[in-house]
Amino acid sequence: MYLSFLVSQLSETLVGARVDKIHQPTRSELVFVMRTRGGVHRLFLSADANAPRVCLVKSAPENPQNPPMLCMLLRKKLTGAALTAVEQSGLDRVVFFRFDATDEIGDHVHLTLVSEIMAQHSNLILLDENDRVVDAVKRVDAEKSSYRLVLPGAPYKLPPAQQKLDLREQEPAAVCEAVTAQNGRLSSAVLKTVQGVSPLLAREIAFRADPDDGAACDLSADGKLRLLAALADLRGRLTGNAPEPTLVLNEEGKPFEFSFLPVRQYGPAYRAEPRADVSVLLEDFYAERDRLQRTKSRASELFTSLDNLIERTSRKLNNRREDLARCEDRETLRKNAELITAAQYRLQKGADVYEVEDYYNANEPVRVKVDPALTPSQNAQKLYKEYRKACTAEKKLRDLIAEGEDDLAYLIGVRDLLQRASLEKEFAEIKAELVAQGFLKPKRAGGKKQVSAAALPPLSFTTSQGFTVLVGRNNTQNDKLTFKIGKKGDVWLHAQKAPGSHVLLVADGQDVPDDAIVEAAEIAAYYSSVSAATLATVDYTDVKNIKKPNGAKPGFVVYYTYYSVNVRPKKPDGGK
Repeated sequence: MYLSFLVSQLSETLVGARVDKIHQPTRSELVFVMRTRGGVHRLFLSADANAPRVCLVKSAPENPQNPPMLCMLLRKKLTGAALTAVEQSGLDRVVFFRFDATDEIGDHVHLTLVSEIMAQHSNLILLDENDRVVDAVKRVDAEKSSYRLVLPGAPYKLPPAQQKLDLREQEPAAVCEAVTAQNGRLSSAVLKTVQGVSPLLAREIAFRADPDDGAACDLSADGKLRLLAALADLRGRLTGNAPEPTLVLNEEGKPFEFSFLPVRQYGPAYRAEPRADVSVLLEDFYAERDRLQRTKSRASELFTSLDNLIERTSRKLNNRREDLARCEDRETLRKNAELITAAQYRLQKGADVYEVEDYYNANEPVRVKVDPALTPSQNAQKLYKEYRKACTAEKKLRDLIAEGEDDLAYLIGVRDLLQRASLEKEFAEIKAELVAQGFLKPKRAGGKKQVSAAALPPLSFTTSQGFTVLVGRNNTQNDKLTFKIGKKGDVWLHAQKAPGSHVLLVADGQDVPDDAIVEAAEIAAYYSSVSAATLATVDYTDVKNIKKPNGAKPGFVVYYTYYSVNVRPKKPDGGK
């Protein structure tokens, strides 16, 4: 049913628009830039199994440098085409975008882009004027489906129809009677009976009729009246095109569900927020999920390399700590050597254990294991040698452990930055940083000189008081932000004892009010590893108080004069 409101919005906004540009950010996503007399709109279509949808978006995903073959085909067929209709197949999750296009010789042709929103079976299919498949995001051959083929040249066939009641064509009383005739829970009966109802909507209808979600056939007379009212409300919203776009936030304040009507089933623990329209609601709901998924997909190789580096560094660090623990017993080696030297006049070669008096402990007898092939003097010298070796090893191990701890902290920090990256250029800069630090091997240029692109600028936001807040995208940029861009009087912020970006609140010679510092601290907490925390501690100080130790890795700084503030991590508005 939600899709019907989207179709109404898209029809009202886009019919008559012309296709200006077409992009394919990922294998299963398309973006159509549509130009109307009122302006430019972005139509987003996704066949991703985890988040299939169609809607208008304000910001589109970043495009790959080389467009895929399907994108080139769509550009050839649909660039300049006029959208003549947006239609839905009943209340099923199938939408038809009808285009009036021009072929290679200038003749008018009618093409259709079909969006099938059906979880793992979702697809985007281009049809010719004879309803034959031109191509699709996901081709389906006979091995995948015996019912319908989705291959170039194959006739298009609708997905199997569900034998359910369309609430727009049936009276609510008849639908109510059909639901209560079912066995099983009320929510399941609604889902099985009413066309276009999602599991969330089925539970919401059941909750309004019977909060306990009991058996449908046992619904009381009052429950039937409440069910009838809920179904009548649904029908009124559908026929009157009157949605109330609602985003449900969980206890942590993160998007949990969305619907075209207020959701009451979760009680006061979950917060419901209205949205301007059905497309804005979808964009808000999927924004963070899409960002994480794209980051994981585009940087999967880099994530794998980082995880391997972190695991290897951690394992090496643990081994060195174990070696150091063994070195801590070196004083026993020295003492045993001294005891053997003092008693060697009565010890004999050939024994594998010497019994000597411990004059450090009231001459208590001590048993020392030795090499029977050596003389007492040689065994004592051997223990002295092992003692000196342990002393030398301890010093080296402590240095290596300190170095390993720095490496591990650095790599964990880089991984945190990588998780928040979303642009391919950001991935490239993080990878270049790891290469420069010797953690990754550089790629061979293949004989051609590589031309380095200009570095990305820091993220920039503006507080409600008008102050600029800059956020580093990677460790190299963090250093630049802190030691080159920052000036005396600017406020430097960082999540306390947690990996995160350096944040600079630019004072521009003004006195910075506490409210601006709190807003900047919320941004610093959001761009750190504690972004999901309910409350985070952020340190802040004048940028002049930040120092970088000699030889320290990018992003590592020290500071001793600072203040702290507890804030709730908050995603900043806008930015560039």
